[in-house]
Amino acid sequence: MAKTQVNPILQGLSGSLGSQLMFRRLGDGRTIVCARPDFSRRKLSAGQKAHHARFKAASAYAKAAAQTRPIYAQLAAGTMITPYNLALSDWFHPPVIHQVELQEGMVRIWASDDVLVAQVTVTILDEQGTVVQQGLAVQAQQDWWDFTPTSPLVGGCKVVVKAQDLAGNITRQEQKIG
Repeated sequence: MAKTQVNPILQGLSGSLGSQLMFRRLGDGRTIVCARPDFSRRKLSAGQKAHHARFKAASAYAKAAAQTRPIYAQLAAGTMITPYNLALSDWFHPPVIHQVELQEGMVRIWASDDVLVAQVTVTILDEQGTVVQQGLAVQAQQDWWDFTPTSPLVGGCKVVVKAQDLAGNITRQEQKIG
């Protein structure tokens, strides 16, 4: 692979030259010259085909989200990452629920995402699995979310927490109240 610095002949050049050379232009303006890849004999496994389908769905989301969700442009500003690449990465990475704790009659949730946790839903179930109450948690500070139940939590019930990011990925966690 060859890298060019300042060359007026290659400036702005991208694509292929014949069947052997490929010119790729990077986001910072550099041009890379490399051998053209040959995929003619490639056989994809079922897992690879499934990943291609997932990537196609991620790409469709990223194209639209990079234009309509300003947070991706804000996070990409001043970096070599494009809003499209951030949205694409967000589609592949669901939020993480680090901790669910009960404090002073309140359910506190620590949830994070590589871009943004859009919402946290809390469902309280009784011992038989019937929904006692359900609602959205309120973001308290940074990655902490609070949910205040309308009635006191009793032993034997279960708290189900769902965190959702901008791409629609949902992470679910359950915690039994002793």
